[in-house]
Amino acid sequence: MIKKILLGLLFLIVSLVIGFVILVFARFNRTFEAPYPEIKASTDSAMIARGRYLALGPAHCANCHSPLTDFLKVERGEETPLSGGFNFELPIGTVYAPNITPDEETGIGKLSDQELARALRYGVRHDGKALIDFMPFYDLSDHDLTAIISFLRSQAPVKNLRPQNEWNFLGKAVLAFLIEPMGDAVVPPSPPIDSTAEYGKYLAASVANCRGCHTNRDMMTGAYIGVDYAGSAKFELFDENLKLVKGKHLVTPNLTPDPETGRMNGWSKKDFIDRFRRGRVIPGSPMPWGPFSRMSDLELTALYKYLTSLEPVKNEVPLGIQEGDPQ
Repeated sequence: MIKKILLGLLFLIVSLVIGFVILVFARFNRTFEAPYPEIKASTDSAMIARGRYLALGPAHCANCHSPLTDFLKVERGEETPLSGGFNFELPIGTVYAPNITPDEETGIGKLSDQELARALRYGVRHDGKALIDFMPFYDLSDHDLTAIISFLRSQAPVKNLRPQNEWNFLGKAVLAFLIEPMGDAVVPPSPPIDSTAEYGKYLAASVANCRGCHTNRDMMTGAYIGVDYAGSAKFELFDENLKLVKGKHLVTPNLTPDPETGRMNGWSKKDFIDRFRRGRVIPGSPMPWGPFSRMSDLELTALYKYLTSLEPVKNEVPLGIQEGDPQ
């Protein structure tokens, strides 16, 4: 009798495993519906200039979409072609930053403005699949979304065929059950470009992704599990050749003005701006110091005013490189 029960349990377990595997392979390529924003690229020089500033500055597109051979140029804040380059080696597989120059064969040349806008605002690719949450620009104003797409269209096309993302079984399971479009189309009004805390909030939450990195998140789903800007998110470390360093990680600091645990405690506006002008201090840090060094004093002032206006949160975060892989 016991043998029959054990055999029955074994059969049930095997059946569940097989069923789960079948379900993963049936669902990991699922597609989603999302509206196409009424965005049309402009040839206006001022609009393109705004898009260039955002893409190569606070929105830091160059950090992922520039060739790896141009990384030192990006570090210096120089302009580079956005023809793809960074490879994200993750526990779920490898994600390849695509070519976003207007080349028709290997870039975005054949995609419509509305398809690009949908990807940025809703996190849905042109083929309907959900994008991994690396580009959290869902709350960009219509003006800035138009500006970025206008700049992307204005680039010289570069022929550079990038590999398709490679998913292991865990990655396919995550895609099948956990990854969904992140955008909710809550489009903020375009705030005046000024040195105000209001504009700083827009930069921090909708453009520069300060919130996305300096808020603790579930490493598997990307969901926020911590207080905004209080730090504690863990990030992999990369060496000088942009290869993943196993067994080490960094923890994002607390940006709230807590007098004991806030990283910016005691900083003046000048201290804040000077820190951005200094660039990278911790080798391998994921902070996009190169693009951020292109930010104007006006926008850094706005960012400083916003961050120092936050509610203080007591959250002690370890400094420097930490032992162990991110969990």
